[in-house]
Amino acid sequence: MTLSRVLIVGGSGFIGTHVAARLSARGIRVVVPTRRRERARHLLPLPTVDVVQIGLDDPGFGAMFVGCDAVINLVGVLHGSHGNPYGREFAQAHVETPRRIVEACRRAGVRRVIHVSALGAGGDPAALPSMYLRSKAAGEQVLRDSGLDVTILRPSVVFGPEDQFLNVFAKLLRLFPLMPLARADARFQPVFVGDLAEAIVNALERPVTIGKTYDLAGPEVFTLGELVERVGRWSGHPRPIWALPFTLGQIQAGVLGVLPGPLMSTDNFDSMRIDNVASGPISPELGLQGLTPLAAVAPAWLSRHGSRLADKQARAHR
Repeated sequence: MTLSRVLIVGGSGFIGTHVAARLSARGIRVVVPTRRRERARHLLPLPTVDVVQIGLDDPGFGAMFVGCDAVINLVGVLHGSHGNPYGREFAQAHVETPRRIVEACRRAGVRRVIHVSALGAGGDPAALPSMYLRSKAAGEQVLRDSGLDVTILRPSVVFGPEDQFLNVFAKLLRLFPLMPLARADARFQPVFVGDLAEAIVNALERPVTIGKTYDLAGPEVFTLGELVERVGRWSGHPRPIWALPFTLGQIQAGVLGVLPGPLMSTDNFDSMRIDNVASGPISPELGLQGLTPLAAVAPAWLSRHGSRLADKQARAHR
């Protein structure tokens, strides 16, 4: 399909930044609504990107959809309060936001939607082990029932220079001599943010993807322990990893979950009961020409964590 204007909901974040850059490089006008324009200032140099300060619940939010050819939804949260089947924050981000998008699309006459969900959100929502996954599954259903031209992508954990996954472990490994690790045997198939962004843009332009759901994962499967070990080695701070038994891991997740800016929660712990691994190879319909291995890109930016520490030590000795 021909695209001239695309709205990215959640476009100021990690994934959205890469998607906006790819669309801008194609000469497509991109609109990014955000509650705080300051958070999206890194998008302002992109020549075709318009950043609009507005919240999803503001009265004028629906006006953002007028004149757009398509909408990409990237809104997601990892942490939230408890509830049955999920808490308020999960409901707002993963269920109510898709509902608002559907309503705004109908009013503005926009039919094409790309919705980014999460690997593991398939099947019966009631059988899923975490609020995160149950709310993601419910959000998918809102889009499927909308009657719009929807494509759903379910990525595994996403890595890249600005991620809040590998970089968080790099910071922790720099600080502590030992890494106690809950769910060290949980399996992941991490996907590079550049590959995910390319898949989103390709899906947007390919009508064959309409009405379909795609798993999206990288070329390798790792346990969480193996990932953390590599982060330590590549960042210059290799540390012994203590794989916590189930009960201690659950306690660790609970303690971390009540800290400001939680690194982990009991809901994250529950999510890892399901392997974060794709059901099969990536569909050729997404047009990816090869997938980026973790080792091909991660050492370059993770090594900066060691460099920053060396710089601080050098300044301290002056």
